[in-house]
Amino acid sequence: MDRRLWVGLAGALLLVTGCGTESAVGGIPERTPPPSEHSVPTPRPTPTPPPRTCPSTGASISVGQVDAALGHRAVVIKLTNCHSGVLTVNGYPDVTLLDAKRRPMKVTVTHGLSYMAIDPGPTKLRLRKGESALAAVSWSNTVEAGEDKAAGTYLSIARSTRDKPVVWPVDTDIGTTAKITLTAWCLTFPT
Repeated sequence: MDRRLWVGLAGALLLVTGCGTESAVGGIPERTPPPSEHSVPTPRPTPTPPPRTCPSTGASISVGQVDAALGHRAVVIKLTNCHSGVLTVNGYPDVTLLDAKRRPMKVTVTHGLSYMAIDPGPTKLRLRKGESALAAVSWSNTVEAGEDKAAGTYLSIARSTRDKPVVWPVDTDIGTTAKITLTAWCLTFPT
């Protein structure tokens, strides 16, 4: 078949089939109606962080943004002494992963090194008023074939198991790993 004839047939076929969301009814183009406001999904409300307060323990906890790298994720927990006395911090934070209904999820919590953070190991820290300690919570978004993915919505965090936790909204897409890793409290992260 002649090349010019082939190009002409392909062009004609493209014109006949057309594209877009218009159709001709009785020779008049008709647009597809936009979806009604009732069919537009409403966005899920974003959980809000707890208000900044100074609890009776003097350990005010806040959580940073999720950092991501190659399927790995981490957040930094910051504990600040908001009382006038010295606050002692030692070991690892107490962290529980919660679902959207704030129920604890079944995950393994380990202490140590992760792809996102180096664990300095437990050290006794004495924080004066306004001083802070840091810890990291890390996880991987690994998905194994045939297994259900999991994601948490909140982290329940306390200085230690003896303190009352605060609940922070943190999307944790833990895939199928069912594992989070914690570093110990430190003044600065090792490099």
